[in-house]
Amino acid sequence: MKLKIWFILFVFCLIRTTIFAQQENTAPTNLPKYDVIPLHFGMSLGFNYMDFTIHNSSAFWVLDSIYSVENIPQAGLNINIVSNYNIPFSSFSLRFLPGLNLGQRNLEYWVKKDTTFYSHTMKIESTFLDFPFLVEYKGERINNFRPYLIAGGSFKVDLASQKRIRDEERPKIRLSRLSYYYELGFGTDFFLEYFKFALELKYVVGLNNVIVPDNTQYTKAIERMNSKMLMLSFTFEGSDIRIFKFGKRKGK
Repeated sequence: MKLKIWFILFVFCLIRTTIFAQQENTAPTNLPKYDVIPLHFGMSLGFNYMDFTIHNSSAFWVLDSIYSVENIPQAGLNINIVSNYNIPFSSFSLRFLPGLNLGQRNLEYWVKKDTTFYSHTMKIESTFLDFPFLVEYKGERINNFRPYLIAGGSFKVDLASQKRIRDEERPKIRLSRLSYYYELGFGTDFFLEYFKFALELKYVVGLNNVIVPDNTQYTKAIERMNSKMLMLSFTFEGSDIRIFKFGKRKGK
């Protein structure tokens, strides 16, 4: 529900920005030949909101001690390198953005021991090597603004999945090292004097089950668990690629 609220708020802000851009007719046009250049590179920084989709096991109701499982999303950070290829004579671009996603998700188990109920919170940290392959559809440019849609897929390698579990952290489940996702999003390009700035929101949904069974009630209570996240990114892309030629100095 929280992810949907943030998604709706971002849509509202994007619509207001686009309407403002359409009404602004006197703004100068920066980087007029930006789309003529086929390759662009840059950097993307942002925030994520990591979460799980949990499907309870059919054996959940006959377990002796586990009474409920609740996922608690947490905020994290993203950093990605941007490689963009403009497909000639079209409104589409191909984008590859390798990077890192840092974040955490908590699982709160309600456990019964004898006649007493207590909660146990597992802190599930993730450090993802992120490899997204995306297709961008660019809308019509209005002066120095342009909306766009983006879609594609990615795979992630969780470097924290093989981390040793300390005794004070037990019991704790493990996640699979590899996970696969589809990604949908949209944003707005702002063409500045020397570079392009973009504000983008993506919804990233996991396709594979990430829980690793360990024959304890903590994993038996869950039949399937998929990762998902909401990602807000601030992207900076250069207008060209400069090749410097080094020769002999004059007079030598």
